[in-house]
Amino acid sequence: MKPGARLQSAIDVLCDIFASGRPADRVFDQWARSSRFAGSKDRAAVGEIVYTVLRRRAELSAAIETSEPRLLAFAALLLIGGESLATLSGLADGSTHAPAPLSDEERAILEKAVLPGADAPLPTRFNYPEWLHAELEEAFGPRLEQEMAVLLERAPTDLRVNALKANRADALLALGEAGVRAEECPLSPWGLRLTSRANLPGLALYRDGVIEIQDEGSQLACLIMGAAAGEQVVDLCAGGGGKSLALAAMMGNRGQILACDTDMRRLAAILPRAKRADIRNLQTRVLGPFAPGEVDSDLGDLEARVDCVLVDAPCSGTGAWRRSPDARWRLAPETLGGYHAAQDEVLARGARLVRPGGRLIYVTCSLLPSENEHRVAAFLAAHTDFALADWQDHWPEGPARPSALPGGALRLSPASTGTDGFFIAILVRKAGA
Repeated sequence: MKPGARLQSAIDVLCDIFASGRPADRVFDQWARSSRFAGSKDRAAVGEIVYTVLRRRAELSAAIETSEPRLLAFAALLLIGGESLATLSGLADGSTHAPAPLSDEERAILEKAVLPGADAPLPTRFNYPEWLHAELEEAFGPRLEQEMAVLLERAPTDLRVNALKANRADALLALGEAGVRAEECPLSPWGLRLTSRANLPGLALYRDGVIEIQDEGSQLACLIMGAAAGEQVVDLCAGGGGKSLALAAMMGNRGQILACDTDMRRLAAILPRAKRADIRNLQTRVLGPFAPGEVDSDLGDLEARVDCVLVDAPCSGTGAWRRSPDARWRLAPETLGGYHAAQDEVLARGARLVRPGGRLIYVTCSLLPSENEHRVAAFLAAHTDFALADWQDHWPEGPARPSALPGGALRLSPASTGTDGFFIAILVRKAGA
């Protein structure tokens, strides 16, 4: 592809994202699959423009005083990519597959475009919705600017080494022999962080279940659960099963893990992954609707019998904005309110299963207090037989402790721990309750 064609493809992808409201990764993948002529360098170049616009959308929109995708793409190359207006004019020459020439109005807009300065509002400078400012300020206080700045960066690719098949040193050596550069994650004893690009599905290590893609923060959420051999564990919102697989490896295939979800299609993906990873203590169960005042028809057989229940709750995903920069612009107040209701419901459902002395682990990949501390406080007010434990009392010996944000629950963030943003609360059911 010529540079002009790459730019026009990025504009087309952005127009689709803005018009459809679909996640950017799905739109981009659809474009890539339908554009057989686009090689890896073409896809990388188009993706660079698209994701720069999505990460810096508020700044770019303020600079050109419009959110029109075509002009945002030009502004990204001009103001962030360092291209000259003359170069951009050369790309937009109206030839086949290239953008139409800049109009006089567009040229005038770009000529006077300047990124917002230090006096601009924080939501504009750090590219997040203005309506979330008060809650993010509650979460981070004086650290807000630092935290928001890091959320504009790209996230690394982390791997979890399957302890049932290899140790971390051997997996690191095998990656190197395959031409993939990586380093040990600083906190997770199973974690490796890529320092070079890699086609992971093409690696025998990946196909054989020796490594899985999993952010270090997600690995730490599993580590602090302390799942032990012989325990009964329920993963109530298992999704694709990443945490279930990690817990099974922790338990050495001894005990039982029940991976649950309301979506049969998501659960179906777990079993092939488990087989590849040599996991034998995992079962799945599809859940129907939950009625708080009635017997749980799907999980009633486990009531008050489970050692550890993981509630990896549906949430806003604000802690993963580095990976999905468009998610910040798709989140709306009513959507957030829906997450609150879902979080309360799944916590109540999980609480029924925990045996006296057992653990209910509440996890979100959110930075927002309304999804984290506020939900835990509401739960504890309604469930006086549970208490919040200090995460440090549950941290295992050996691995370095994270330099986490303060609080009884473990709060991880890209700026404080180099992971995605996570909230992990350990709720213990009182003995005899």
